[in-house]
Amino acid sequence: MTNRSTKRIAATSLALAAISLHQSCAFVTPSSSSRVSPTKLNVVGEQASSFGPAQVLRNLKETLPQIQWLADGDGSPSNKIDIPDHVAHVLAQPAAPKREAENEDRTERIRVRAKQAAEDAMKLRGMLTGEDDVKAWWRSQRSLSEGGRTVTKEDPLTVLVAGGGLAGLVVAAACHAKGMKVALFEQASSYAPYGGPIQVQSNALRALQQINPKIYEELVSAGTCTADRVSGLKIGYRKGNKLAGLYDAGDWLVRFDTVGPALEAGLPATVVVDRPVIQQILVKHGFPEGTVRIKSRIDKFEDLGKGRGVAVTLEDGTKAYADVLVGADGIWSQVRKNLHGLDDGAGGFAASGAAGGAIDDAEARKLARDTVDIAAKADRRFSGFTCYAALASHRASNIENVSYQILLGEKKYFVSTDGGGERQQWFALIREPAGGVDPEPTPEDPHPMLTRLRKEFSCTGSGDDDGNVWDPFALELINASSDDDIKRRDLYDGAPLLTTLDPQRLLSPWAKGPVALCGDAAHPMMPNLGQGGCQATEDGYRLVEELSNVQHTRDVPGALGGYSRVRVIRTAIIQGFAQLGSDLLVDFDLMMTIPLLGPFFLTMTQLSMPFILRYLYTPSF
Repeated sequence: MTNRSTKRIAATSLALAAISLHQSCAFVTPSSSSRVSPTKLNVVGEQASSFGPAQVLRNLKETLPQIQWLADGDGSPSNKIDIPDHVAHVLAQPAAPKREAENEDRTERIRVRAKQAAEDAMKLRGMLTGEDDVKAWWRSQRSLSEGGRTVTKEDPLTVLVAGGGLAGLVVAAACHAKGMKVALFEQASSYAPYGGPIQVQSNALRALQQINPKIYEELVSAGTCTADRVSGLKIGYRKGNKLAGLYDAGDWLVRFDTVGPALEAGLPATVVVDRPVIQQILVKHGFPEGTVRIKSRIDKFEDLGKGRGVAVTLEDGTKAYADVLVGADGIWSQVRKNLHGLDDGAGGFAASGAAGGAIDDAEARKLARDTVDIAAKADRRFSGFTCYAALASHRASNIENVSYQILLGEKKYFVSTDGGGERQQWFALIREPAGGVDPEPTPEDPHPMLTRLRKEFSCTGSGDDDGNVWDPFALELINASSDDDIKRRDLYDGAPLLTTLDPQRLLSPWAKGPVALCGDAAHPMMPNLGQGGCQATEDGYRLVEELSNVQHTRDVPGALGGYSRVRVIRTAIIQGFAQLGSDLLVDFDLMMTIPLLGPFFLTMTQLSMPFILRYLYTPSF
């Protein structure tokens, strides 16, 4: 066994142990208001809240006398430096990407391309319509005897993909690259843009490079490199004491680079690309025109058995037939609902990817309330956070040094990342029960979301409702956005490890017969690591690699089962790390005020980041 293999096994074992420990005794537990009954997969929803040791310490802190002298003084000057020596050393390496300062030409190019891609999507360019739809290959059921058929170059494997977001598009592109016949069904009525740019990290870029070099080249050309600056965690407001360390608002807690681990693994540097541009590149270079069909929500499917494939019924009654069905239809996957026999209502409308841009504000409000019930039936975990997000057309004050940062607070945190083209994508995550909505605009308060966020992250006077005066960077971005720019949604994920005794699911976690899941349908995760779309991309690559070895349709279930067994451990570890990171943020402020524990926790977080990134940025998956 090689030294590298030994390290990888050790890292995997450590990660699994950490996730298991987190699930049994972490700083979060279901509150009485968020606890739901276990469903068929035995997953219980949770809302983040302090408990156990963390709650004891918090209560103790509130009852102890506060000594003002301990809190007096200034934070360390070293915590105000954006790029410390250890990051500067990595960025100075010859192979590291060199920062190209923002300029008008690049800003214009990126913004114009994003706008054009969105317009092309709305015009349904490249979509399946009209006479081509009527004559589509998937409408005809083949007459096959028991046992199926031989797969050849002339008579390739046929694949139906549910979901036109990133996961589905990658699967379709990978299928076409391997010579398979593929069709993609997207439930939205239009390919409207939704959400900000996507961080295509080094591991996802490698997967795309292996699927289709042209797609990789186009994405890198269209993207903005974010690995050429520092990333990390900051404290949102003044915190700490002389015994545990003093921090002023906006001081760095943890700083790291993302390019060092990528260079070690021989991977390309992370880029950020607008979502419509990614869709446009995949549709243009990934597969033939007419592959994607909109207004096509899969309602149910039937395994025809014995190598004869699958019959799919769309919501409008249309029938489709193929050798394989891939459910890439998001966290509220209808394919997953059918595959795992979940209750009616477990498959909901996905307010993300291609679908999210097609809903108006009234629909979004209804969806927020309905999602609480959908999540309970779909065995999804509420994270305890609602998220406000926007893409601000604003040149950030720290743009030349910082690509990604989190401002941490007790009940909320504020995330910002370079979106390219002198824009900043930001997320305000606030701890509160699921299903909430903002007030309707009124003449007295025409911008209710902005009103709330300005109070939550106030940087003047007495600060927010808890008396914390925030670093002004949060309001710099919030004030550069309008209410129309901001989208609100509750954050859900899933259990990182299997919670079932079903032998079939243990053997083949995300697949059964000719049907498989990928992306958020298989492993929804919190956004802390920015790996949701990246892991979906890895899924698409691995799934099609396994299918490419199929020489007879009777071998399809074995190939899909092999895909899910290969992927489930890696995604469970990453999903667990993302969940653990989000949950620990609930008590981050508490740890920083405890002598010895606070400095130790920050030091361990700083030291662990390169190892976490090395695990994420593996060249093989």
